[in-house]
Amino acid sequence: MKILLADSFPDTHAATLTKSGHQITSEPSLDADTMVGAIEDHDILIVRSTKVTAATLDAARNLKLVIRAGAGTNTIDKTHAAEKGISVCNVPGANSIAVAELVMGLIISIDRNIHENVSDLRSDKWNKKKYSKSRGLYGQKIGILGLGSIGLAVAERARAFGIESYSVAKSGRSREVENRIQASGIRQLDSIDDVLGLCDIISIHMPSTPQTQKMINAGFLSKMKDGAMLINSSRGDLVDETALLEAMNTRGIRAGLDVYDNEPSTGEGAFHSEIAKHPNTCGTHHIGASTEQAQIAVADGVLRVIESFESDQLIFCVNS
Repeated sequence: MKILLADSFPDTHAATLTKSGHQITSEPSLDADTMVGAIEDHDILIVRSTKVTAATLDAARNLKLVIRAGAGTNTIDKTHAAEKGISVCNVPGANSIAVAELVMGLIISIDRNIHENVSDLRSDKWNKKKYSKSRGLYGQKIGILGLGSIGLAVAERARAFGIESYSVAKSGRSREVENRIQASGIRQLDSIDDVLGLCDIISIHMPSTPQTQKMINAGFLSKMKDGAMLINSSRGDLVDETALLEAMNTRGIRAGLDVYDNEPSTGEGAFHSEIAKHPNTCGTHHIGASTEQAQIAVADGVLRVIESFESDQLIFCVNS
């Protein structure tokens, strides 16, 4: 089959596909617009962050499968793909440890002002008096909204710091998930409001859907403690950034953000964001899943999806 790699993909795994008889086209610089001219007669499209629009799907002559090398599929027009008989699959859980590690890094950096320490030292400034002030994380409470593989991984790591984890009770969870909840010491409360009012840190791990978009709005933020931390490593459009700016300015809310609304879809480029520039923000460049370990695990998952597809089995399909 002809496979288009529209984002970076490990050379070792691309070589494995070639050895299996596939014809590989690697175009990691593609964006949503140039993808339309590149898709041509490829059978499989593999993407990470590049958007897959209806125009790309319409331009595809032989496309049968789109694989998101990761978990979130909000950048792919899944409905239009289904209408054209194109399956969309993802690789859930493979990058959960990497994202959880970044979440903990953001929390630590905010608590100890590490990002500001570094910035001042690079500007020839010494201010031990200012940066000696820190609450510390032991005994703090983190509310984890979304107990998928990433949320659970965050709870497991937070426990090692002596942070108490809370989430919202939900029926129908699998026995495996319930066992990890118990092992991680997560306490389940009746509602999101209960979590927001109790916790010092709120970490979001939810997909972008019509129900979750802009869920972190003025009402949501008003229920958080003054000076609390908000961590978002999921999707930028879950946050009403105007409301978050207001909460930062008036109530001292601090934010650790790896994602932003209307962030660039390319690896490099200009990005003007008031929320990213705010002094209460510790921000990164949507790198949560970008460790070498995670990329290898995700690429392994992509190969598994392709192998299953060749055997007339569809795994991790999100638009069936």
